[in-house]
Amino acid sequence: MPTYYPIDETAARRAKEMSSFYDYKPGSATASYRQEVDKAAAIAEEQKARVAPMYHEKIDRLLDTYARKLAENLNHGYAIAARCPSVLIAGPANFPVRKKEKQNRAADANMKEWQEIQGILARIRGVGTAGISSDDENALQKLREKLARHEQEQEMMKSINAYYRKHGTLDGCPLLSADEAEKIKAAMARDWRANPKPYESYLLSNNNQTIRSIKARIAELEAKQSSPAPEGWSFDGGRVVMNQEENRIQILFDGKPDADIRSELKHAGFRWAPSQGAWQRMLNQNGIYAAKSVTEQWMTPSTQPEPEIESQTEEEPCSAPFSYSQQSM
Repeated sequence: MPTYYPIDETAARRAKEMSSFYDYKPGSATASYRQEVDKAAAIAEEQKARVAPMYHEKIDRLLDTYARKLAENLNHGYAIAARCPSVLIAGPANFPVRKKEKQNRAADANMKEWQEIQGILARIRGVGTAGISSDDENALQKLREKLARHEQEQEMMKSINAYYRKHGTLDGCPLLSADEAEKIKAAMARDWRANPKPYESYLLSNNNQTIRSIKARIAELEAKQSSPAPEGWSFDGGRVVMNQEENRIQILFDGKPDADIRSELKHAGFRWAPSQGAWQRMLNQNGIYAAKSVTEQWMTPSTQPEPEIESQTEEEPCSAPFSYSQQSM
C-alpha cells in the first residue's frame, strides 16, 4: 500500500473557481492524485516481480519519493492557479495582464517540474536492470550473484551440448522443458551452419569472457575494501582529497580556476560538483592517476606524490604519461 500525501483541497477548489464557472467537486483533487499514485504503485509491484528482493527497498523509496513530490507539485500548481483569474472569469476590463503573465511563467515552471517527477516512473522501471555501479553499497553481493548466474548458465550450455552430441537430439534432455527444447530446435533449423549445435562456441566464449570480467571486478572491489585508504596531497592553490564516503577523488581549489584549467580538468574526466564544492571523478586507480597528471604542474618537487600508483617491475615499465594534447576536444 503506497503512502499518500495530503492534497490542499482548499487551494484546489480556489484554482477551479479561478478558471471555470462549474462547481468544484469536493475531494476530486485528492482522488485524482491517489489514482496517479496507485498507477505508480502498480508499476513498482510489476518491477518487484521481475527483479531480486535486494532491489525492493529501492523501488519502495522511489515510489514514496514519487508520491511525495507529486503531492508537492500539485499543491504548488493549485496555489499558482489561484493567484489570478482567467479572462473568462474576470472579464477583459482592467484585466491584470502582467500578473497573468507572471502566473503563466510560474505555471510553466511547475509543469516542467511535473514532467521531471514523471521521470521517477522510468527510474522505477529500470531498477535492477542496469549495470552494477561501484558506488552501490551492495555491489559485491550483486556481482557475486551475477557471477553465479553466468557460471550456472555456462555449465548448462555445456551440458546441453554434451547431451546433443551423445544422443543426436534434445528430446528427453533433463535440463530443458519441452517448450525450451522446441525453441532451441527451431533456432537450429534456421541456422546457416552445416552442423549447428544448441549453443554455438561463440556463445560459450562470450559468456566465459563475461565471467572473467565479473571476477576481475570482484577482485578489484575486494582489494579496494581491504587496502588502506590512499592519501591526498596539496598543490599550489588547492588540494586533492580521497573522499571515501562519496567514493570520489576530489580536487578542491582555494579560488575559482581559470578557463584553461577547467578545460584541462574536463579532459581528464573531472566534473564540477556544486554540492561538494569540488572537481571530482570516481575514486579508483584511473582517477588517482588522472589527478596526479593534472595537478603535477602546480606542485613543487617536495609536495608531489609518488609517480606510480602500483609497484611495477623492470620488465613491466610504466606507460607513457597522459598527454592532453592527444585528446580530442
